[in-house]
Parts: sequence; C-alpha cells; structure tokens
Amino acid sequence: MRCAIIDGYVDEPAVLGVPPYISTYIRYVAGAFWLKGYEVDYYTIDNVRARDLWHAFSRYDYVVIIGGTTVPGKYIGGTPITPEEVNRVFTNSNSSYRILMGAIARAFASSGGKVARETSNIKAEEFVDDIGKWISETLSENYTKAIRIASQTGAAIVVQHPRFPNIIAEVEVSLGCERRTYCTFCTEPLLHKRFFSRPVQDIVDEITELYKHGVRAFRLGRSANIIAFGSDWNAGLINPLAVEELYSGIRKACPEIRVLHTDNANPAYISRNLPHSARIVETIVKYNTAGDILSFGVESFDPIVRKKNNIDGEVEDIDIAVKIVNEIGGIRDKNGIPKLLPGINLIFGLFGETKKTYEINYKKLLEYLEDGLLLRRINLRQLIIFPGTPIYYLSKRKTLKVNKQLFEHYKYLIRNNVDTPMLKRVFPTGCVVENVIPEFKEGKVTFGRPLGTYPILIGVPADFDTPSDIVVVGHGHRSLTGVRRVSLSELTFEELTSIPGIGSKNADRIKAGDFSTLDVQTLEFLQKHFPNN
Repeated sequence: MRCAIIDGYVDEPAVLGVPPYISTYIRYVAGAFWLKGYEVDYYTIDNVRARDLWHAFSRYDYVVIIGGTTVPGKYIGGTPITPEEVNRVFTNSNSSYRILMGAIARAFASSGGKVARETSNIKAEEFVDDIGKWISETLSENYTKAIRIASQTGAAIVVQHPRFPNIIAEVEVSLGCERRTYCTFCTEPLLHKRFFSRPVQDIVDEITELYKHGVRAFRLGRSANIIAFGSDWNAGLINPLAVEELYSGIRKACPEIRVLHTDNANPAYISRNLPHSARIVETIVKYNTAGDILSFGVESFDPIVRKKNNIDGEVEDIDIAVKIVNEIGGIRDKNGIPKLLPGINLIFGLFGETKKTYEINYKKLLEYLEDGLLLRRINLRQLIIFPGTPIYYLSKRKTLKVNKQLFEHYKYLIRNNVDTPMLKRVFPTGCVVENVIPEFKEGKVTFGRPLGTYPILIGVPADFDTPSDIVVVGHGHRSLTGVRRVSLSELTFEELTSIPGIGSKNADRIKAGDFSTLDVQTLEFLQKHFPNN
C-alpha cells in the first residue's frame, strides 16, 4: 500500500511550512501512514510543477495534499498551492483515495486584503482542517500520545525534502491561545479552542529524532505565545521552569544544533507577568542561536482599533515588552548579530481603522527607532477575512477594506525611514551572517538567506552555490549586501568595490597585491575579515 503526500505549504498564525521550513503537519501525516503500514513518498508542490508530475499519482492508494495560508506573505523558498492545482492533482488521481488537509480544506486566499473564499468543487473524498484531530482518530489515541508517536515516526520524511539538509523543522510546542477571548480576525481559535502545551519530553524526543536524521535547524514555532508554554491555563499561572526544561533538554540531547529559534510571543502577556516573563526571555537568550525573533502580534498601535478588534493589552504593554526584549536579547554573538529581538506584525484593514491609524502606527515605529530600540523586522499585512472568525460575520453587514493608497504610502515611509536605518543597527557593517544558502540570481548578484526565523535576505555580487559565510557591507530596505568570507584573491571585482572604502581603482590595486593607498580603517576591516591576506 502506498501514500503520496504533496506539500502545498502552510502559513498560519502559529505555523509556517514554506521552504526552507518543513511543517509539523507533513511529518505527523507521514508518521500516521507509516504506522498504518503504508509506504510514503513526499513531494513539494514546486517539485510537482518543475517535474510536471500532475499525472503521477494515480498509482498511489492514498493521495494527500496539505496546504493553506491564512496569513499569506511574499515567499522566496516556494509558492503555495492553489485550489486549481489541488483539483489538477486530484482529477488525475481518481483511482486513489484523496484527502485535502489544512486551512485550504476550509477556505483559500492568495494574498492579503481579501475575503477568503470557501473551498468548493474539489474532487476529494475527505476534507480535514484539523490535522491533529485526524491524527488522533486515525491512530485511535488521545491527542498527546498520537502526536508523540506520529511526530517521531514521521521525522524520517525530512530526508525526502528536495532541499535537505538545508531545511528548518517547525516544531509544535503548544496549541491555541492562552487568552480567554480572541482577536476578531485570528484563525487559531477556529481549530484549537483552548490553550494546551505539549509535554517537554515529547518535544525533546521529536527534535532528537529529527536530529538523528540530519536536521540541524529548528524553530519552536507552532505556538501562539512561547512565553506561556507550560503555564496553567485554568489558573493563569506562568511557568518559567517549563521553558528552562524545554530549552536545556533540547541543547543536552542535540549538542550540535546550528539554529534554535522561536516565533510568537504576546507582548501584553510579557508586560503583565514580570518578572517571570523576563526570566523566560533570559532562558531563551541563554540557549538559542543568534538572529532569533520574538514576533509580537501588535496588529495596530491605534487604541481604538485594538479595542474594537479585541486585541490583548494596551500600547504601553507593547512598549514595555519591546524594551525588555531589547535589554535582555540585544547582546551580540561573536559575529556581531543580536541574540533575540522583537518583530512587529501590523495588520491593515481592521474594524475601526481610519486615516489616523496609519499615522499612529508610523509614528510609534519612528519612536522606537529614535529611542534606540531595535526591531528585527516589521511585517505589514493586509487583512484576510477568513470564514468562521468574528470579523467575517461583521464583514457581512459592514464593508471592511484596506485603503490601498494609504497602505502603499505608509508602507513606503516605513520601509525607507524605519526599516533601512533599523537594519543598519541590527546588522552593522562588518558583522558576519553564517551559512547563507543561495536562493536565486539576478545578473551578477546571488541572493541567499541563512536558516532561521524570518531569515534576512542578502545579495552577494558573486556566484556561489553552497552555503557560505557572508560579511555585511551594505543595507537596503529589507535586505543586506554582503561579500563572501574568503581570501581577498577569491573575491570578485564587484565584491571588492562593494566594501566601504574600496572603489574601482583600489580594487584593481588589491588584485595586484598593492594595499598602499588604503586608509587605516579599511585595512583593519580587511585584516579582520580576511585574515589570510
């Protein structure tokens, strides 16, 4: 018996599965089928497109497609599947039992600023939006045990990923949200009605199994709020010890991890639970790898919008959380990269939004910049109205739409006046980003990213096709310019001229072995980063 799993990629509030990420769902489903005695083959939708495999799945007993982007963004590593592509696969697999899994089984939106349309006319035998429940029912076990055995058994599927070993495994640490009531637009409560943390040892054992199969990059990303991990949902008690046990357990079991990052945190929860929340941030900084981010679902700095959309906390809570994470996580590693910084997520098009909202958001971001507070990245999203959310029912009687003109205007201001100077502070000239994996080329420039949470894009004016360490020499709005950390003789002419203090004439002289015209600062820069010269 054979099963084909097609990864159509997922992007939800608490889980990401667009390459180089491999989502929890893929591994769980593979594990469930292996436990049932099936052979399992894994494909990505990009793999299907590139190899024209639309007719290749009729030989399988089961064809499973997993996908759904409820918070879609712009992706470099892959393009999520569409309902039309789902039907193309399923139509050509009518002799197989076909299952559509993930948010796409409920509804689909290709980008922000839209109402997600309910999935219809899909030729499938089964539609599964709650994959965890399906795993539990398939294995006839409670959720905790089912996920424990499926996740460990399914870990082996990673070796079939077309990018392996240059992948990062998304790891589930909790389900649902620690709040009693939820934001009007969030899809997380649709599937997970209450907050639930997985046992520490289950997570450590899953990561250990992935580690045995060659994975060296992990993100504790399947969580709405990592700071609430292990807390008592009924009593509302925060639990710093649980986070300490989790991180220390991972490090002890997998000593050669190259990336250990996380994702979401609730700034209001941090502010309300001091000093315990600060202790948790300290734990993360102690055990993580540099370049990590706590993504804050701010959504809006406008107090009116926050209240009307039931967003947790006050703006002052966000300010406190941003400062706390900067104070603890702003320390830099040997390469000059901060260990842990806040990330800010903003959504435009929410109920109660006015022209003033855009100015409020912009001024607050400027304020952080002027106060010397670092933000690793700022996500500017347009609202997706997803069926089943409170804002979906509100949209039935009140028009909700993004002011495109205002959105583009303030997006331009934020990218130019906040993002660029912020990047210069986060990634100063001369810092080193290790293990940058090439993604695509434009002319003489190769663009790559390291593995990590929201990895920075770096353009290098040279050809390279294997992971390389990159020295930062310039800054864009949301990307960097860098040169390979190799001997000077190996650098291209374009790389040399991109280094501050080296123009075309000096580049020619350096190629000839003449350093006499370089100033002291430039010489020191070269000696530091290219020590063999």
